[in-house]
Amino acid sequence: QVQLVESGGGLVHPGGSLRLSCVIVGDLFGSYMKNWYRQAPGKEREFVASLAEVGPWHYADSVKGRFTISRDPDAWNTTYLQMNNLRPEDTGVYYCNVRHTIRHSLEHWGHGTQVTVSS
Repeated sequence: QVQLVESGGGLVHPGGSLRLSCVIVGDLFGSYMKNWYRQAPGKEREFVASLAEVGPWHYADSVKGRFTISRDPDAWNTTYLQMNNLRPEDTGVYYCNVRHTIRHSLEHWGHGTQVTVSS
């Protein structure tokens, strides 16, 4: 069974930075996209960033130039989301997701980590 464990959330002032981590526990077979989503209070979950095994990275327009998704070069099962110049509107629960590149219904979600940007 596959589990995704997020960490790194917290409270930060506007303009501050956080780095989220996602560790995949268990085995994934095949090619998977590694994604980050977030959900603000009272809003639907939205896409933040994605990382393919081969190919370009993708970001939501609202985070381009501020967030960076990456993989750990020494640990295939670890993905990071570096978040700089954080804004109050970045507040929400951040979820790690992995989704098979062909069978999109084959996916796993983490339980989320809270990010709060406030002065």
